[in-house]
Amino acid sequence: MAAKNTSTIGFEKQIWEAACVLRGNLDASEYKSVVLGLIFLKYISDRFEAKYRELVAEGQGFEEDKDEYTYELIFFVPENARWSVIAAAAHTPEVGAVIDEAMRSIERENPRLKDILPKNFARPELDKRRLGEVVDLFTNIRMVEHGNSKDILGRTYEYCLSKFAEQEGKLAGEFYTPGCVVRTLVEVLQPFDGRVYDPCCGSGGMFVQSAEFVENHGGNIKQISVFGQDSNPTTWKLAQMNLAIRGIEPDLGSFHADTFFHDCHPRLKADFIMANPPFNLSNWGQDKLLNDVRWQYGTPPAGNANFAWLQHMIWHLAPGGRIGMVLANGSLSSQSGGEGEIRRNIVNADLVDCIVAMPPQLFYTTQIPASLWFLAKNKRQKGKTLFIDARRLGTMITRKLRELTDEDIGRIAGAYNAFVDGTLTDVRGFCAVATTQKIAAQDYILTPGRYVGIEEQEEDGEPFEEKMGRLTAELGELFRRSHELEGEIRRQLGGMGYEV
Repeated sequence: MAAKNTSTIGFEKQIWEAACVLRGNLDASEYKSVVLGLIFLKYISDRFEAKYRELVAEGQGFEEDKDEYTYELIFFVPENARWSVIAAAAHTPEVGAVIDEAMRSIERENPRLKDILPKNFARPELDKRRLGEVVDLFTNIRMVEHGNSKDILGRTYEYCLSKFAEQEGKLAGEFYTPGCVVRTLVEVLQPFDGRVYDPCCGSGGMFVQSAEFVENHGGNIKQISVFGQDSNPTTWKLAQMNLAIRGIEPDLGSFHADTFFHDCHPRLKADFIMANPPFNLSNWGQDKLLNDVRWQYGTPPAGNANFAWLQHMIWHLAPGGRIGMVLANGSLSSQSGGEGEIRRNIVNADLVDCIVAMPPQLFYTTQIPASLWFLAKNKRQKGKTLFIDARRLGTMITRKLRELTDEDIGRIAGAYNAFVDGTLTDVRGFCAVATTQKIAAQDYILTPGRYVGIEEQEEDGEPFEEKMGRLTAELGELFRRSHELEGEIRRQLGGMGYEV
């Protein structure tokens, strides 16, 4: 048990520090695919070699039979791509070319990985001496010994993604949503089975957390079907790799594509939709999509795609489906460009199940305040919406970054579950249930603070008359002291020849 705990706590950090040796003069965005590709290659090599030794020990001569590996969802690694070959080339100028050829060979043997793996290790700007040092370090680490066969690379991959997000800042929003935000969406939606969809899937974090939720609650990840897409080619490949090593077979489309203009799943009706679309995206192509069938509740404005994303997801929702998505707080109250009218129509259609105002500083990428929208096609609580003000939750883990704890996430999910069951009691300052009529009276503004009120303050037990007497005495003493200081200042200035 101790060994497992040690690997869980330190292994990801160890890999990250090793990978940082590779950086040299490269930007984080440039060496991300190099690092994650190398981790991927090492891991599938370890998985292959473990099975290879089993087959050799059986003595039936099946160790080179690809079917023996694919049957157990293990990628077949051809001879020239095995880690022993790469390790032998670590201190040669050809190490980059050897790795590139290994990636090509693996893609040829495993069609699912075609055109996904990085093949840029031979480029001149990547220092081959440093690359060889990292290969050496990886040679001495057997990844399959550090945790569950699918879990360890997943943890390492997610850890490295978060570190890249931290380094890349604003650009990180294209591929990474903080884990605590994703877990909150998953704990509320509870996607045990059915079709799970993310129209802007980034590196696949929503799908990974969904699969983990199912496994942690004794389910089978084969009961969920994964659909998604992303417009960024590098990010799309990261997602394919991230899901591949977890045994999740997604349909992310046959290539990267813009969701608004090339919907990879036009006929999909999903049971669960989870997404963190780009905040306040402008110039998204509204003028070319004015009469699009997805705009059932109003045409989204050209300068902001928030309600385009929202309506795209509603369009893809199954009759009993549910949505959990992240949006900038402006979407809760904006009246510009017809957004207020769209929001009114969505509320009146009884689709808004719950709104959660999130704490600040959760994202590497932006300081824009964010909220979670939960929508449902067939709400359990008809004509009612739950509002949660979670702005005071979370713990600062760095000077700039906050994270929701498991307890915080449990509190949000617990309030939602009680609401759905009809057992929730409003808590001032945290949660409240509002009818559609009450929302209409607030001009369809969905800011939770309008509904939950201000947190009640505990009484200190001091009688009012005593408290007023004490406070006025303290105030009088402050006034007296201020007059003394005023006189002293006048005397000092007078001594310098300045009269006030």
